[in-house]
Amino acid sequence: MMERDDILRLDDAGLSAVCELEFFKGTGPGGQKRNKTSSAVRVSLPAWNVTATDCTERSQTRNRANALRKLRLELAMTRRISPAQAPGRMSCALTSSGYPLWLARVLDVFGENASDPRRTAAQLGISTSSLIKTFYRDPLLWQRLQQELSRQGLPLLRAPK
Repeated sequence: MMERDDILRLDDAGLSAVCELEFFKGTGPGGQKRNKTSSAVRVSLPAWNVTATDCTERSQTRNRANALRKLRLELAMTRRISPAQAPGRMSCALTSSGYPLWLARVLDVFGENASDPRRTAAQLGISTSSLIKTFYRDPLLWQRLQQELSRQGLPLLRAPK
């Protein structure tokens, strides 16, 4: 089985080759194109028990790219590696192809520090507010972190001003 970081480094063609892909007819608004063609895509990595689906576009190609991105983000948000390897830099654009790997490594450090933002920020060499702003800029990540902290009975992060 491939390592998490190796999977996150794969381009779309490489990731498609190790995933199971399923194409089906999407539902919802969008007219005939969405309801009559198999443009919706579900990608899964059974060995990791991770799946992502997308049917937002009329194009199967774009839906596959969107689903692969969602799969990478799901893998980055749910799978921890120890010992944590800090990301090389402390900033990465949400739209960058390297964002899922960068995010996974930041979350590895966060997990190793018992979800303590102060200790995590200190280990990463940034301020606590900078770390929280980094988390807050990704709405899905922010929601997931808050749910996980709540589930663990830890204090929730306060949204930056």
